[in-house]
Parts: sequence; C-alpha cells; structure tokens
Amino acid sequence: MLCRRDEADLDICGDKLEKCGLCAHVFCLFFATLLFRQENLRVGIMGFLPRDILITVRRAAQKRCCVCGQRGATIMCSKESCGRWFHLPCAKEGRCITQYIPYYRSFCPVHRLEQDVEVTPEPGTDCPICMEPVEDRKTYRTLVCPTCKRAWFHRDCIQGLAMRAGALYLQCPLCRDQEAFTVEMFTLGIRIPFRLPTWEENDAYADLGERHSRCDARDCLYPGGREEAEEDGPWELLLCSSCAAEGTHRRCSGLENCVESWECDSCAGPGRASRDKPELSGPSLTTQSGLEPAHSSSESEAISSSSSAP
Repeated sequence: MLCRRDEADLDICGDKLEKCGLCAHVFCLFFATLLFRQENLRVGIMGFLPRDILITVRRAAQKRCCVCGQRGATIMCSKESCGRWFHLPCAKEGRCITQYIPYYRSFCPVHRLEQDVEVTPEPGTDCPICMEPVEDRKTYRTLVCPTCKRAWFHRDCIQGLAMRAGALYLQCPLCRDQEAFTVEMFTLGIRIPFRLPTWEENDAYADLGERHSRCDARDCLYPGGREEAEEDGPWELLLCSSCAAEGTHRRCSGLENCVESWECDSCAGPGRASRDKPELSGPSLTTQSGLEPAHSSSESEAISSSSSAP
C-alpha cells in the first residue's frame, strides 16, 4: 500500500507484512514520512496503527515521485526546505540514499550524502568482491573504504556482502577495518542487518566437523568393507596424522598394533605412507657385510706388539 509494488527488492524494502486487511513492506513503514511507531509493538503492524497507515496512504496519493513520476510517494527528503518525494523501491534507481538506522532518514539525489575522501582509483582497479572494474572516480555506484582508501567496490556488491555478513562481521574486504567501515556504509545507505552471518545458519558448515571414517588403502582387506572398522586390533581405522582426510585399517597398510600414527601418500610422499611402522630388528651392518667388529685402540696395540714377537 505504501510503495505500490507487488514485487520489490527485499534487500531494500524488507519482508512484506499483512495484517488488519493492510499490506506493506517493513521498511516502507519505517521510512514513510509522518508515520510514527507506537511504543507497544504488538498493536497494528509492528507498532504502526492501521489508522495512521491509511492516513499516510491518502497523503501520498497527492505526492508525485521524483524518480518514476508516479503518485503515491510516501518518503520525503530529510533536507529542510526540500519538497522532493519518492517511493522506497525507486530510491536505488534514482540514486537516493536511505539510512537503515534510527531515525531512518532519506535524501533525494540532489541532497544525498557523499563520501568525504579525496582519492581516485588507480587505472585498472577492480572491485575485490566481484573482480570487475570500477569507475574512475567516486560516484553513487562506486564507493571506497574510508580507512585504507584502496578498496574500491560497487554499491551493489557491498550491499550483497552486508546482507550475508551482518553487522557483526561486515568489514573492509582489503584492510579488514570494521568500525569506521561499518559506520560509513550505514551513512551511505547500505542496509546492514543485525543478525548472524548467513554462513552460520542452517549448519552450513556442519560437515567440516565430521570425522573421516573410510579406509582409503588401495586394497582394503576388511571383510566388512571400507566404511566399517573396529575400535582396536588389526581392523582399527587410523587417520592421517597430518591431514586427517584419509584413513586406513592397520592390516590394510601393514601397520603393527604398536604404531600410533600414520601418514597418507599425499602428506608423506608416494610409497612412504607406512613409514611410521617401526623397523624390525635385524643383523648389524657388520654382520651383513661379513666384517668383524672393529677393535679398540688398546686391543690394536696389543695385537701389533704380539704380531712382532717371534
């Protein structure tokens, strides 16, 4: 009812709510001029009374959007004495700025805030997020990190990153500054949700905590198959002590029960996967070569003196 859009960018307008016979996007409610939220958030739609929403809709019927030219604009520029109005979905297309922090201020293309950084990107500078070239100067669609002044990125790219990272993890893609960078992005109209990053939702990385449980020997000898193992004995499964990404049954790699660690071919080198196996005690080098043990110096002198005797 406020932006007159059936489908809109949810990153800009937020979720669509329906209650009391009314339908509106979350941020269309927050940015609507002269539409105030009640202290009791349980009344109406998130604290916005149906009566006040209808009054806002009737008022907007007389206001024309400065971007699309259609009536029904509910957002007025926060600059004093400026009479420009626009729809929230038109803000991005019209290069308006909407600040997603209380008091949810909005600015038209003429009075929008700009970065106070006197730098220009070097020729051939790419956005570190999409790796595509950026414009040769600061614009509405090209932003720069206020801290390092080296990271240039597209507005759409940083908006997408902010939606995935959330306020707790958003930082400059290059210098990793967080505090000044986040404040700057809020000021320039980037929506940064206050929630955990999307990569921690739905156990997206739960498989990283799973232990490898398969014998990867070239010839697995266990009757139960590669996926089975016993707690101890010759069919105990040992994981690579370096990467833990490969495993073997003791007998499949010829490992004695006293061996406590093992390395796969990738970590130890081809043909050396079982190098942790203790060497069997065998004959000494001198015995193998057929040589007698060397005599001590005193014995040598005795032999020398005795050999000169008749």
